[in-house]
Amino acid sequence: MALACIVTFLSLAHILSAMRLHCELLLPQIPDNTTASKLLGKWFYIAGASQFPFHLLEMVLIDNGYLDVNPTEQEQELLINQHVTVRDKCFSSNSTYLEVSINNATLIKYAKNQRTMGKLMNSSSKEIFLIQYQMHKEKNYTGLYLYARNQNMSKTQLEEFRDHAKCLGLHEEEIIYAPWQKKELCQMKETRQTIPQARRPQMQSKDNSEASGAGHQQLTT
Repeated sequence: MALACIVTFLSLAHILSAMRLHCELLLPQIPDNTTASKLLGKWFYIAGASQFPFHLLEMVLIDNGYLDVNPTEQEQELLINQHVTVRDKCFSSNSTYLEVSINNATLIKYAKNQRTMGKLMNSSSKEIFLIQYQMHKEKNYTGLYLYARNQNMSKTQLEEFRDHAKCLGLHEEEIIYAPWQKKELCQMKETRQTIPQARRPQMQSKDNSEASGAGHQQLTT
């Protein structure tokens, strides 16, 4: 009986080992010549995960949001206009941009100082947009954002996001999903500008009140 239990345990262990996440395959995206054009447009905010407690609090306060990715005069640099709805206000920021390189990962950088804050991750679908970010306070913190072309995510796409999160050391309780219960307050405007012009980061609510407090971080911290 004991021998049978040991054999069963070893068999299960082998199966579970085979089912483990292939984290080594979840590499940063290596773009091709058409990557920049594929990233343009509107991306709905679906979920976020973070090891940093304050970011978790901010994500809890966000009802809905989206990224508006726009071209600039520099072909491989794309401006990110971020909009989030917190309670009954819209908050917007253009303090980050994408740097698309043929021979390197697609990076997310601060417009103010060009410091890298994150990178685009590989995904199985062109309809989702995975951003891994790193921040340093008293220690290093990792986070992950999920955006998509539409709000109706498949079970497979959500599972892929969770797999990426696990591979980054994030736990299920550190994942916050946007509820999308309120009306989308932020309106998308067509813009085209150079990154140097965007290096004066803006963060303001729709009613011109000061954008301070929780709910405004995401790609602006």
